Amino acid sequence: MNRRKFIYNSAGILAIPLLTGVYSWQMEPFWLEFVHKKMDIKNLPSKLQGKTLMQISDMHVGDRFPREYLMKSLEKAKVHEPDIVVYTGDYITYDSDEQFNQLEEVVKHTLKGKMGTFGIFGNHDYGENWSNAEVAHTINGILERAGIQVLRNEYVEVEELGIIGIDDFWGTNYNPTEVLRKVKNENGKIILCHNPDVADEAIWENINGWILSGHTHGGQVDPPFLEPPMLPVKNKNYSAGEIELNPNLSMYINRALGHLWQVRFNVRPEITIFTLNKK
Repeated sequence: MNRRKFIYNSAGILAIPLLTGVYSWQMEPFWLEFVHKKMDIKNLPSKLQGKTLMQISDMHVGDRFPREYLMKSLEKAKVHEPDIVVYTGDYITYDSDEQFNQLEEVVKHTLKGKMGTFGIFGNHDYGENWSNAEVAHTINGILERAGIQVLRNEYVEVEELGIIGIDDFWGTNYNPTEVLRKVKNENGKIILCHNPDVADEAIWENINGWILSGHTHGGQVDPPFLEPPMLPVKNKNYSAGEIELNPNLSMYINRALGHLWQVRFNVRPEITIFTLNKK
């Protein structure tokens, strides 16, 4: 190999990690994907056949990446005109009270469903060490004023479809048993719980429907042929996408709209659009 060819080959080899780094930092974190899924539900009320439910998760408003991306993404989502919209937690990455002002700015672009708009809390919505109930209280007020009905261990219905909102698994107000006592009918249910580890709790045996979670961001980095290195869950099978828990209950883990740190590889940010279908 002559000297010139050696230099060219060496430069090519060195360019690969550089280009991968730039892509993972400046491109994929903002390459939003709208994922379309069919949501089969046993005993789905007939009025909801063919209706759409949009899931938005983990916006992580804060100082670690541009908020303009979040606002533009919410505006893009509005063209889909969903019937129901659910937000599954981690609205902010709390570093200071400035995140409240930043969240106020972002929720001016809030996407709302024609039939209902609901939200739950994630661990970051409880501030430092997931233990500051005042942070959660302030976020609750911001979301409610923006038209998002926050469910904190609460049950509501949309045309007889049950929506169960469970407060965060790691937060200060996790109490699914209380709300599940209120669930009586056999119609399908949508359970909103930020952390997918909740699916392994022994509380779901009489529920049919779907659990919608976030929290993992799909690991944010998913190397080919390797497990994602950053999965903040006990059950490492709970990374992203659809998982069948039993014949009547499935879970979907959203890869997140935002990110804790501005890096993604092979895990594009997503907004999920489900079409409801009677099973």
